[in-house]
Amino acid sequence: MKKISTIGSLLKKIYRVYSTELLSTLQQRGYTDLRPSFLEVLLYICESEGPTIKEIGGGCGLKKQTMTSHLNELEKRGYIFRKVNVLDKREQNIFLTEYGLKFKFNLFESINELERNYSEVVGEVELDRVELLLKNFHHRLSNEETSKQL
Repeated sequence: MKKISTIGSLLKKIYRVYSTELLSTLQQRGYTDLRPSFLEVLLYICESEGPTIKEIGGGCGLKKQTMTSHLNELEKRGYIFRKVNVLDKREQNIFLTEYGLKFKFNLFESINELERNYSEVVGEVELDRVELLLKNFHHRLSNEETSKQL
């Protein structure tokens, strides 16, 4: 098997384990209405201050139709609300509701718990190395894609 397909397969398997564990932890905390695909979108919103739909889609690598569907569901479930952008009336910014802010607290606590568990498995230094390596790899791939488009 080629290296890149092995790397891709391993990353996908690790992500599945991670998202399953995170979702399970959040379900234990009472958030039983979420799907793994919502977690990435919610995490982006939780880490940003009123991002636009386009920013969330770009940050999560999702198409506009998928973003619209996810945001509609998250709004219906009470996690987010939309507000028209004051500078550009065609854009909407996404904010967390009060329930969404409670979720954010639980999300970050759950992520910290998982990080502690993963640090116990591979060690904190090794986990930091993996994170740095993946960030660097992603950054270089993103720059290469951008230069191809120009």
